[in-house]
Amino acid sequence: MGRNTRKRRTPLATKAIAASAALALGGGGLIWANFYASAHEPNHQAWGGNQTKAATAQVATISCPDVGQKLTNVPNRARREVAGELATLDRQVTNAYQRLATTRDAQARDARFVQNTILQPLKDRRKAILDRIKLEITRVGGTAPSDLNALAACTGQPAGQSSAGGQNGQNNNQQNNGQQNNNGGQQQGGGAGQQQNIGGQAGNGPVAADFVDITKVQPNVPARPRRTANASTGSFVTRCGVNANKVRNTDNVIVAPGVNNGAHHTHDYVGNQKINAFSNDGNFLQGGTSCQNKSDLSAYYWPVLRVQDGTQEVDQNQLGGGKEGNVGRIVTPLAAQIKYIGSPTSKVVPMPQFLRIITGDAKTTTNGLKNANAHWSCTGFESKVQLTTQYPICPKGSKVVRSFAYQSCWDGQNTDSANHRTHVAFMDADGNCPSGFKAIPQLTMRLVYDVPQPTIQNGVVKNAFAVDGFPEQLHKPATDHDDFISITKGGLANKIAWCINHGCRCA
Repeated sequence: MGRNTRKRRTPLATKAIAASAALALGGGGLIWANFYASAHEPNHQAWGGNQTKAATAQVATISCPDVGQKLTNVPNRARREVAGELATLDRQVTNAYQRLATTRDAQARDARFVQNTILQPLKDRRKAILDRIKLEITRVGGTAPSDLNALAACTGQPAGQSSAGGQNGQNNNQQNNGQQNNNGGQQQGGGAGQQQNIGGQAGNGPVAADFVDITKVQPNVPARPRRTANASTGSFVTRCGVNANKVRNTDNVIVAPGVNNGAHHTHDYVGNQKINAFSNDGNFLQGGTSCQNKSDLSAYYWPVLRVQDGTQEVDQNQLGGGKEGNVGRIVTPLAAQIKYIGSPTSKVVPMPQFLRIITGDAKTTTNGLKNANAHWSCTGFESKVQLTTQYPICPKGSKVVRSFAYQSCWDGQNTDSANHRTHVAFMDADGNCPSGFKAIPQLTMRLVYDVPQPTIQNGVVKNAFAVDGFPEQLHKPATDHDDFISITKGGLANKIAWCINHGCRCA
């Protein structure tokens, strides 16, 4: 396939987010200090008043409606073009966030700076893209949502607050093994210091409130659904390595096909070795695989984990890396365990060739936790504690664990959908699929990392680790996500389903 012309332009705000660390961690801190010192001075009204100045200084990030999640009915003939426009919207938000991060001083002096200089121009640019999306949909006979233009406006989001449900506090909507449950964990907000200036080595997170001592969290893992007589109790393990050969890129062929740097962060890849923005169904089978089973050419990829220890990684000055706030030493997992399991209530059907699934949401900081599916824990604690909105501080001798349990119900027809979600679904609390959906092998993944133990001193986290993400998402733990494309040969999809349905333990 020829390369799409929608290549990512160099951002207008070309200053690297990493370079803004001095503003966010130094200058930003001074802004706060100046505000509190001057609020009681006789002439502090010259700054616009106490309330106005507080509202300005506290703007931590930019929150924009996630247009892609609203587009559930895009005709196939328009999907590639619409995906390109959605990638442009992401690029606009990234550029606007860079502008926000590098103008803290101006924001402190002008109460309307963020609105007039960042948010209003962003709204105008977004409206132009939304108009193009409507045109692309109607051009092929589709019907665009009537309220699409209402998604143009973005807002400034204060530190420590989510625009759609909150990032700090308890996990309200954690998904565990495909089920929704209430998390009884003790995940408290708070955190002075960094909470006020966004924190992180690059000035966009994480902060002290994003971490919790796992030994102080109450058990919160629910019981699994009860198995019925028709349960599929087997499993199939595929061994694909830990990406020791460092196959990485900042693309995402599922959500931004044909777009360079469509993810705005770096992914680790195991399995298929040739996945990038320009891969497609026609050449997936030509990619080779890191899996021991050479019939498994599936693509398994996830955002890299970094320790923010000041390391200048190879991507320090690149888009998707340091230029977009993803800094520090990339950590290769000690283990990457990939297992397919069955349904507690039914047999499974084979996964269709080229099925695409995204689990979790890379934009929970602004979207809220509806689609969050992050699971953070420590070795020795996994059966008791799983965290969504905080990173674990593990005790000595324990390792950090990220795990994923994918959607395990399929609509029986589509290998993808316009918003990349509606063609698959999670089973309910009793283990049943929604009406009209079929149970498929549930993909589960477990990544284990050896990272320095974070410590919190005076509200500041040291030895912080975080997953890569869109810069405006502030490296929150709930933004963790995982991506998968089912690509098999030699009847492997049927073999996986057979093993699971017959109660076998296969590898």
